[in-house]
Amino acid sequence: MEKRFICRNVLVTGASSGIGRASALRFAREGANVALVARNRERLSAVAEEVRALGVRGEVYLADTSNAPEIYAAADAALADFGSLHAVHCNAGIYLRRPAKDLTTADISRIMDTNFYGTLNTIYAVLPYMLRRGEGSIVTTVSMDGKKGVPPDAAYVAAKFALNGFLQVLRQELRGTGVHIGAVFPSRTDTPQIAHVACPAVTPKADPAVVAKAVADCVYYRRREMLVPWLPCKLLVLADAVSPALGDFLVRQLHLSGTQTGDPVV
Repeated sequence: MEKRFICRNVLVTGASSGIGRASALRFAREGANVALVARNRERLSAVAEEVRALGVRGEVYLADTSNAPEIYAAADAALADFGSLHAVHCNAGIYLRRPAKDLTTADISRIMDTNFYGTLNTIYAVLPYMLRRGEGSIVTTVSMDGKKGVPPDAAYVAAKFALNGFLQVLRQELRGTGVHIGAVFPSRTDTPQIAHVACPAVTPKADPAVVAKAVADCVYYRRREMLVPWLPCKLLVLADAVSPALGDFLVRQLHLSGTQTGDPVV
């Protein structure tokens, strides 16, 4: 594997499992030191050991990204420990599978607090530093739910659409500053977050390692957006742009909603 991030320092939120863990390990395999941020010390420490086994630094920082003081403190501590941060992967998120008619505004606020405001907290914790430095990369795990809404994910979709719109504006405003803003849009991914959802064979859950590679590529090539997997996601986006009715039809015909097979992992 090519060592594209030797002597680079990367901060990853939501690093204790799923895409965040895979991302941390991908960056480590490519030579980066990794600052690992999440809420669960035990799981985060286990990932840190995996990172260190690859011959780079892996440091643990406990923080809930929805709590601004906590993520600001974690980012400051990582900067103090590593001396610099070259890239940040905003990945922390939670999932709620519930029809829109059954949601409460409290449900929606809980999802927004982590998936939207938690990401903004992370961005604002590191952006002033990167702007002063005149370089850096901030890449966010958005989700294809931020491109095409799929039932019964209304609260999750709302947060991801909001995030997509914010990042589109931010990347344009930061053009010429040296700070790169990227977004990765995975389809369903095989993580604990959706372990209770079965997906059809035509659209199987992606390996988190595939998404992690897209994140690393997004940083290295300074891409604006990356869809994972590219072709099926691109076709759905194009179909929905041509006709929302066609997009809705494909969601139904391909059974993109999946089937709930158990209780969600808390």
